[in-house]
Amino acid sequence: MKPYQQIAIDECGEPLIPIPTEHFAFETLHPYQKLGAPYQNSKADSPYYLRQGVVESLMAAKTQLQQNYQNWKILIFDAYRPVEVQKFMVDYTFDQIAADRGCEFPVPEDKHQVILEQVYQFWAAPSLDRTTPPPHSTGAALDITLVDENNRLIDMGSPIDEISERSYPDFFANSKEPHKQKYHSYRQILKDVMVAAGFQQHPNEWWHFCLGDQMWAWLTNQNRAGHQVIARYGRY
Repeated sequence: MKPYQQIAIDECGEPLIPIPTEHFAFETLHPYQKLGAPYQNSKADSPYYLRQGVVESLMAAKTQLQQNYQNWKILIFDAYRPVEVQKFMVDYTFDQIAADRGCEFPVPEDKHQVILEQVYQFWAAPSLDRTTPPPHSTGAALDITLVDENNRLIDMGSPIDEISERSYPDFFANSKEPHKQKYHSYRQILKDVMVAAGFQQHPNEWWHFCLGDQMWAWLTNQNRAGHQVIARYGRY
């Protein structure tokens, strides 16, 4: 169990709604659909759904971004993710790491646990327990980056979903190399507009932001004394 999974959930019942396409950029075809992830039984007809309150806050982040970067957009890489898709991607990532290490399949037990621990540094376990939902399965977490006025990806120094220390939000913070300083400044632009809109950033992933789920509550409580918040979004 990860620390944030100990946070209580008081489900508010807010609906999933589509992210408005006219205000954001999107990955199409969705990257996990390309791999064959099982969205067909999902409660939403695409991955690009979030809880209503989260969409409203995302709109506020978009407005904040465009006050300083008028023609830039937030690109939605991923949003709502059913538990079945979470399991598919955990298994896919495990197999990728095992193959990169030259492991035989099935992976021997002594190596299996080591690889799984590496996977779970970045991917939440596909739990069906309603007290410990994967963040994306709540409709309150999303993976995002930025595109410029020509709809080109802003270079953040590492791709979304990379399993390495380069994914840590502040990995380039103390670099003296100008291009790496740029990576950090772009990551900071993204973080600043999202945090200003009420989101929290995943400690290990520059691209992952959440609002109202267990991780959001856990991160919020670390930065405040006194009244502690709980999650308002559970598994959808």
